[in-house]
Amino acid sequence: MRQEAKARLVVQDNDEALALFGKFDEHLKLLERAFPVQILPRGTELTIYGNAEDVDKAQGVLRQLLEVIQQGNTITLQDVRYTIQMIKGEEKLQLGVLFDDIIIVTNRGKEIKPKTKGQKAYVDAMRRDDIVFGIGPAGTGKTYLAMAMAVQALKDKEVNRIILTRPAVEAGEKLGFLPGDLQDKVDPYLRPLYDALYDILGIDTFRKYLEKGIIEVAPLAYMRGRTLDDSFILLDEAQNTTPEQMKMFLTRLGFGSKAVVTGDITQIDLPRGQFSGLEEVQVILKDIPGISFVYLTKRDVVRHALVQRVIKAYEDYEKRREEAEGQTGEPLE
Repeated sequence: MRQEAKARLVVQDNDEALALFGKFDEHLKLLERAFPVQILPRGTELTIYGNAEDVDKAQGVLRQLLEVIQQGNTITLQDVRYTIQMIKGEEKLQLGVLFDDIIIVTNRGKEIKPKTKGQKAYVDAMRRDDIVFGIGPAGTGKTYLAMAMAVQALKDKEVNRIILTRPAVEAGEKLGFLPGDLQDKVDPYLRPLYDALYDILGIDTFRKYLEKGIIEVAPLAYMRGRTLDDSFILLDEAQNTTPEQMKMFLTRLGFGSKAVVTGDITQIDLPRGQFSGLEEVQVILKDIPGISFVYLTKRDVVRHALVQRVIKAYEDYEKRREEAEGQTGEPLE
């Protein structure tokens, strides 16, 4: 039989209460649905009712969030959801460590920082090692955080230029069938990289760096035959590289350079029967010192809350399909 319990939490003032409770108490409502408990706010005080285990966990979430707020940070619904996930999973969490790790401040004053333990491990790996693989589903910040690290390395004069590249392979479309000249053909594949840099640097600074060659954005094929010194090199969408392309890219690394490779091995667009270089490289380089593999999961998704559910639904479907094909040899309807 579960024991009923209650706990109290007192904040300093109304501003702190608003930050912790959320607009229209949305943070508290999320907590009530998650555990479940009943939370009654009154001014700068709240009381939590429920069984002892749930009350303890809900209070743990609120204490973590309150500590971050008292450090001068603003929390979002995403922060509340993530803290709930970690407390529910009984994983150790120091939310303040994430909020304290500011990678860079954008030209609009936005602080870019890791928002999950997985993202923190990814950022730490990029600081530590010269080749880092960030592997995980969409929305986990793989590309954006790498961009932020690249720009900061440039500002700190750790590198002289940033080189961003992607394989020009997408969902069945062929470059030859797209309209325009070569630049027009490859621009759609590189547009997400432009967008991230617009956000971090601002359009004017990005264009200035592009004109001066400080930033280079090009298809992966353009990397062949080059040696890249004093550069921060990002290979994005690497699940769509062939093994030969992956080897070619990794052997471009010159003195004073750092390479980050990002990809999602669940979204490979290569022709059927073609093996992904990102899958193969995990076997070949897994034990090489100075190279890190960081695996992000749906827990690290920082987009709309539904993205996590979409990823989980696809994972469940893939698992059922593999089981069905293993038993019958026929695809799952």
